[in-house]
Amino acid sequence: MKSTTEELLAFVRVVDAGSITAAAEQLGQTTSGVSRALSRLEGKLATTLLNRTTRRLELTEEGRLFLSHARGILGAIDEAEEQMAIRRERPSGRLRVNAASPFMLHAVVPLVGAFRARYPEIELELNTSDEIIDLLEQRTDVAIRIGTLQDSSLHARPLGQFRLRLVAAPAYLERHGVPQQVDELARHALIGFSAPSSLNTWPLRRQESSGYVITPALSASSGETVRQLALAGQGIACLSDFMTGEDRRRGALVQVLAEATIETWQAIHAVYYRNTGLAARIGCFLDFLGQQLAGQGR
Repeated sequence: MKSTTEELLAFVRVVDAGSITAAAEQLGQTTSGVSRALSRLEGKLATTLLNRTTRRLELTEEGRLFLSHARGILGAIDEAEEQMAIRRERPSGRLRVNAASPFMLHAVVPLVGAFRARYPEIELELNTSDEIIDLLEQRTDVAIRIGTLQDSSLHARPLGQFRLRLVAAPAYLERHGVPQQVDELARHALIGFSAPSSLNTWPLRRQESSGYVITPALSASSGETVRQLALAGQGIACLSDFMTGEDRRRGALVQVLAEATIETWQAIHAVYYRNTGLAARIGCFLDFLGQQLAGQGR
């Protein structure tokens, strides 16, 4: 059976304080408790560390040898705890983040400069995937998920939400006209997604139903490809504000069928493995991202 830090601490304190009673006072324990800890330690080591008399304590030869090791062990523990405290105050280390490429490009990358200025000792590793990844297999600390979350063993933290809008380039609308009614979309080139098919149901209000299932003239697996096609004047697309906010501000894309669009929001979550203590580098990243996105979405 190996020695415990409690037993090592009792031994060192008794030596430094000069008596079991004084050591007990310093440790906030009873004299009998410290005495038992010392006896357990000697029993595990199968040797006497201290010769005890009613008037004094004296280290044995084995006690002097063991004392230096005990001080080293306790010192290493103190240093490790101090480093963890510093790390909480000044987070550091590699942080691996995964997100779909559109979100990474339009929502995360613009914030990297400010994040690195605030936390210079964190090494960001930004990876993109348009499919849901296994965090453990991909050695990922945090993954950003867009939309409704599936049941999972992962812990999820909401970061914000962004509205969906129908958008098109002015050049496209000049050539093909601006649709005034939902049914007019049948005469337009619509840009959709190759998967999942649910993304091809647009949040549009119709007399007979809510939601408009499109037949794409062009489709892509990536939202960024859909955006680029829309910017190139290839048709009308339905995209989240985090992708098109800047495009609409500079007039490269304009919203269409605004009155017929049902207000629909895409939720953004960060997911990570459940654990008892969230690493400081992960916690500060989630706090920072959540604060920044709250000002952009709703």
